[in-house]
Amino acid sequence: MKIRNFGVEIWMNRYENRCDWNIAETCVESLTVAELLEMAGKTDTILSELLPMKLTYGAIEGSERLRKLIAGLYEKQTAENVVVTHGAIGANALVHATLVEPGDRVVSVRPTYQQHYSIPESYGADLQILNLTEETGFLPDLEKLKRLATPGTKLIAINNPNNPTGSLMDRAYLEKIVEIARACGAWILCDEVYRGTDQEGDGMTASIADLYEKGISTASMSKTFALAGLRLGWIVAPVELIHAVSVHRDYNTISVGMLDDHFAAIALENRDKILARSQAITRTNLALLSDWVENEPLISWIKPKSGTTALLRYDLPISSEEFCIRLLERTGVMLTPGSAMDMEGYVRIGFTNNGTTLQEGLKRMSEFLKGYQTAAP
Repeated sequence: MKIRNFGVEIWMNRYENRCDWNIAETCVESLTVAELLEMAGKTDTILSELLPMKLTYGAIEGSERLRKLIAGLYEKQTAENVVVTHGAIGANALVHATLVEPGDRVVSVRPTYQQHYSIPESYGADLQILNLTEETGFLPDLEKLKRLATPGTKLIAINNPNNPTGSLMDRAYLEKIVEIARACGAWILCDEVYRGTDQEGDGMTASIADLYEKGISTASMSKTFALAGLRLGWIVAPVELIHAVSVHRDYNTISVGMLDDHFAAIALENRDKILARSQAITRTNLALLSDWVENEPLISWIKPKSGTTALLRYDLPISSEEFCIRLLERTGVMLTPGSAMDMEGYVRIGFTNNGTTLQEGLKRMSEFLKGYQTAAP
């Protein structure tokens, strides 16, 4: 099987340990173990929970405790609708491996996480790309989706909230996507790894798993819950799909780590505290970024409504990779080039690291951009 290089992951691997100011990070600023235990009131008791644990494979599909907690993030789901995976990246890969065969029509939005179009393409799928544009606020054009989702389409892959744009489909918009999928018999895979970071309300938009009988939600502890180090994600879907996924999962996962499962359960038992922290960071930092964009004549954007990232359009006659490399070399600031997401002419910024990093990174970016303004004829 041949597959394209994974643009974003290659970029991150190459540069994230070589920068001084990482504003390419996509996770809400990660919690320390101490912070998690303090939130949970377990600082003095955690060893009594961990020391008796025999480190076997544990519950193969994830502990009953954890799967019930994950189901509690949804409106209509039970533990039987949940299987635990190695991050959302493992969840997405398992869904594609389970559903997609050579020749199957798969419709994927772009930009999105590259898995959702490169994996089905590598399987020989009839891949159709629905490009998201500024004209629609980076939301899927529903008329174009109808034309691409022909009868017999196997899968529609979307991402809500969207990475990298921060666009958000509300319940009503998702229901329109469902109508299109139902008409052609397609499954919908919605990568919901940023769910819980909406800029308004309780932050938790509707899930496709609750709206559609063939809806599949993937998510993880990494982004919204600020615990990427657990490497723990999940699939929420109809029971028959969970069973089919588990067949593939036996070949590449067996189980997640018992300690990861245990700490994820602790976190979800205290999800209100974690979500409050995450929303405070995302909302405060987006306001800082918005003020900065308004004062930068070479930068424009569609302001995110959710998520932890934004696409910035820059008005300079250089490639996005050249922009990011020059920025890194001259200022120590790291962004992600749009070319890594098939979106040339943009750069992706992650705005939910700690406030000091964001403010210093933006200050240095302003100095970098002034150099181009000064040099202009």
